[in-house]
Amino acid sequence: MSDTGDPSPVDGATFARLMAPFGPFETRPELAVAVSGGRDSLALTLLAQEWAAPLGGRIIALIVDHGLRPEAAGEALATGRLLESRGVESLILRWTGAKPSTGLQEAARGARYGLLREACRERGILHLLVAHQADDQAETIAMRTARASGPDGLAGMAALIEWPEVRLLRPLLPVARARLAATLVSRGIAWIDDPSNTDPRFERARLRQQGVPIAGLPDADRLRSGHELLAARAGVAMFEARDDGGVALDRAAIERLPLDLRRRLASRVVQALGGSDHPPRRERLDRALARLSGTVDRGRSGRGQDFTLAGCQFALRQAAGSRQLEWIVRPENGRNGRQPLIPAAFFACDPAAATHLGRSPS
Repeated sequence: MSDTGDPSPVDGATFARLMAPFGPFETRPELAVAVSGGRDSLALTLLAQEWAAPLGGRIIALIVDHGLRPEAAGEALATGRLLESRGVESLILRWTGAKPSTGLQEAARGARYGLLREACRERGILHLLVAHQADDQAETIAMRTARASGPDGLAGMAALIEWPEVRLLRPLLPVARARLAATLVSRGIAWIDDPSNTDPRFERARLRQQGVPIAGLPDADRLRSGHELLAARAGVAMFEARDDGGVALDRAAIERLPLDLRRRLASRVVQALGGSDHPPRRERLDRALARLSGTVDRGRSGRGQDFTLAGCQFALRQAAGSRQLEWIVRPENGRNGRQPLIPAAFFACDPAAATHLGRSPS
């Protein structure tokens, strides 16, 4: 759904279509938006607020002050005041401590996402929106092309990422930067331009100055996004959250899934429960899938079929009061300092099942 040739503002109906592939959401969705004070994140925040309010939901703007410029603290405060005048709650997160002399952008990115993830975990927020848009995507693909990345890299940034604390959503990937500027202009809102966006020391800034053609949302990423949505819906339908922080999965249901969907679903589960930032290696995942679907050892329940993958234990057991077999998936003993996340999409329709959270969404 690329609209990169359209300079008009993004309206509520358009944004609702952009959000639809990320469902299901809670009955009253709670969202966090990463805000820099720039054009893209301000537009995203206001659009998200207008989307959530009719659903009885709410949003919080998480403003990260990296402390890299003397003006940054004042800009963060000004952004917070602007958003609060629009009825948006805001919170400033500060990156404190010494800053590296090399690799500054990478370090700042890591610190930023660390602060955002922890803030969402502490507040029980399941969805974190970030404002990467079509121009950012084109620049990312150009940089990865220069590095001869593989097919996944050349698909660009993923629209959805499951992290142990929260789901990262990028609803604006099909939208051109010019449309976000028009969205703010139509509301009479000014934004802050970060000077690092035009600093020629940084590769992305150099590309921005040269101009990178926008080809719209890449076919590979559109296909990947569709597969992720199918995986999320399959998880909602077949996973049952357990009081011990694990999940139970009907073995017969797993066997009925197409291989690619089975692979994506298993990868999401172990990445979330095991607490890793990266999916398991393909060969290990495929060996696990053979066990999950019963192509290895078709026997009944028993510890001989139990196995581990990416920090998770898989145990095949007979469901209580039933002849049905189910896989119980839990974090390995000694893993994770806190109770892990069952991927948010699996319980988004039933926030009371979010037992890993300090509190359930209200």
